[in-house]
Amino acid sequence: MSEQDASDADLIGRHLAGEGRAFDEIVSRHRNRVYAIAFRICNRHEDALDVTQDVFVTAYRKLSSFRQEAQLTTWLHRLAVNAALDLARKRSRRDHRSLEAAEQLADDAPGPDEYAAASVRAAEVQRALARLSPDHRAVVVLHDLHDLDYAEVAAALGIPVGTVKSRLHRARLELARSLKHLEPIEGEPPSKVEKP
Repeated sequence: MSEQDASDADLIGRHLAGEGRAFDEIVSRHRNRVYAIAFRICNRHEDALDVTQDVFVTAYRKLSSFRQEAQLTTWLHRLAVNAALDLARKRSRRDHRSLEAAEQLADDAPGPDEYAAASVRAAEVQRALARLSPDHRAVVVLHDLHDLDYAEVAAALGIPVGTVKSRLHRARLELARSLKHLEPIEGEPPSKVEKP
């Protein structure tokens, strides 16, 4: 069986048995999603890369203690969210520049003549996400952008399902206020955040 055909559980077992390529396949299989979660929470490419690297270093060190009661993806999501939230909170406490940096990135984006209207809309959504608290941003990223259900989000964040629902509700209200100037996209439910 090739690495690509192996289940996550098989890859974990092979890694724990000393097969180095098995962990490489775990990283290859999950790094894009871990990066996407980290980027949407941290809002900076460099920070997302750091978080992604930290997640897989932690996973490498702690994979032997992973009990496999949950899926590997849930565990990796939790590691990613925790690392990204820690970094976002440190950055926020240190200098409150994360919002300014996100707005600057959006302001530096090429004009509408170079991008379709969807790119402009995505930048608006990204700015609105950057204004959310890290806890609210994490819930929106996991549920609305990565399509995890309430139970999966709760498992990834280590919080009750009720807390997920209340944070998601508050975050959506705040996003709706921030994005009320945008026209809705046909066919998109208003309760879901548009994927940038």
